[in-house]
Amino acid sequence: MKNFQEAISYIFHPLFTPIIGTLTYFLLTPKYNPIQLQSSSILPIFILTIVIPIISYLILKSIGMVNSIFMPSLQERKYPLYINITLLLIIVYKVIPYNYTSELYYFFIGLIIAYFSSLILLLLKFKSSIHLICMGSLLMYLISLSIHFEINIIIALSIFTIATGLVASSRLYLKAHNKVEIIIGLFIGIFSQLLTIKFWL
Repeated sequence: MKNFQEAISYIFHPLFTPIIGTLTYFLLTPKYNPIQLQSSSILPIFILTIVIPIISYLILKSIGMVNSIFMPSLQERKYPLYINITLLLIIVYKVIPYNYTSELYYFFIGLIIAYFSSLILLLLKFKSSIHLICMGSLLMYLISLSIHFEINIIIALSIFTIATGLVASSRLYLKAHNKVEIIIGLFIGIFSQLLTIKFWL
């Protein structure tokens, strides 16, 4: 059981949220997006949100500033938040403006709001679940895209809702968070996307 719960935490790791959101947009949008536009968005986003954070983690671990990829302590969690917020800002200011898509732009704005909210709570000594922040963000983004493009993705939404529940259960089972931290994380993720949808929905 523990191996299964750990696998869920790895599969739905927050590291993958930006690229999942990006791919989801290009899969669902009825707008014409040439391959060149898609690749010029997906590739830099992949590098900035997966490759660079992994390298940063390896560096931090090698110098003893973090001990685990899940970064359980309050002190450890500050570093990935600082790094991720910086990288997301780079995407918003340097990557997306060249291939502007409002839906994708505001998805990343919502992620920045969510990570910044988590950082503020962390400075106040409260550890919200970043896993659930990201799952909540993706779930709300999927719902918003479904409404915006008027497409029926009820099966995808059902699967992702179940996945969100599995992630919450895994974080509780592994004692990474308590129920309050899980609920607050999910709320931050959903609410941060709700704040942005009025600009594009």
